Amino acid sequence: MPKYVFAYHGGGMAETEAEQQAEMAAWGAWMGANQDVWADMGAPTGASMTVSADGNTDGGGANPISGYGLINADSIEAACAIAAGCPIIAKGGTVEVAETFEIPEM
Repeated sequence: MPKYVFAYHGGGMAETEAEQQAEMAAWGAWMGANQDVWADMGAPTGASMTVSADGNTDGGGANPISGYGLINADSIEAACAIAAGCPIIAKGGTVEVAETFEIPEM
């Protein structure tokens, strides 16, 4: 079965403890409702840099990644249907969905 990376962008952290708890509960509910698809539930990300032929720049570009996950799904459409329920979307963020490919041993 193909694997798909969820690259989370934007969203931001809740300010109050009550908001943080509600946000974590929403993420827990979404992940729990899809528990059978997760290959790696991933994690939030911190500070980032972009590496290019011109050198390194701070900040990860125009829309830096704020977290990631890895799921198993039958198709990119199925993966997108799962991503559509991600709590980051309700906070103005996005989920980039990309299929991964197995690389044969060399």
